[in-house]
Amino acid sequence: MSHIELEKVLPGEIEARSFEIITEELGDTPLIPGTEMIVKRCIHTSADFEYAKNLAFSEGAVEKALQALRNGASIVTDTQMGKAGINKKKLAEYNGEVFCFMSDQDVALMARQNGTTRAAASMEKAAALDRQLIFAVGNAPTALVRLYELIQEGKIRPQLIIAVPVGFVNVIQSKELILNLRDVPSIVARGRKGGSNIAACICNALLYML
Repeated sequence: MSHIELEKVLPGEIEARSFEIITEELGDTPLIPGTEMIVKRCIHTSADFEYAKNLAFSEGAVEKALQALRNGASIVTDTQMGKAGINKKKLAEYNGEVFCFMSDQDVALMARQNGTTRAAASMEKAAALDRQLIFAVGNAPTALVRLYELIQEGKIRPQLIIAVPVGFVNVIQSKELILNLRDVPSIVARGRKGGSNIAACICNALLYML
């Protein structure tokens, strides 16, 4: 076996050491004050330093999101994977829940009847919830497009939209739609990168900042 020097790090110190390395490697990369922990957590989740440049925050988005969470806002995701990754115990401390309607039979039926995706139909179902909502979209551009339409129709007013779907078809365009919203706070990963893991890690970063 070739001689490979492993860093000696105790199990409980791995995450802290990871964040030290991220901070070192970011160097003097300019980050928006108040967003540093979110950016670093996205890099920690993906090992991708491009998030330091491609994460766009609307003005006051982090402060508004933290206030909403303190006031008991719930989170809606577009994947079960995203839902699974969010710290539900921490969210419950503030009386929030995580919802994902993608597997619901009524959502599948609505999608078939309307000729849309389940993701779009799940946003319709979320719009009927009588509570403050944060949307964390990591997979489906169609969810963002429908969300945008529902906002324009006056049917929903999200506390925050985390727009980080990954992929190639309408991904960039759907994110730009969200960036164009003037009155809705947003955190958007510009370009093609993102994913359910990134959506969940932004939610968790916000929860750990409370």
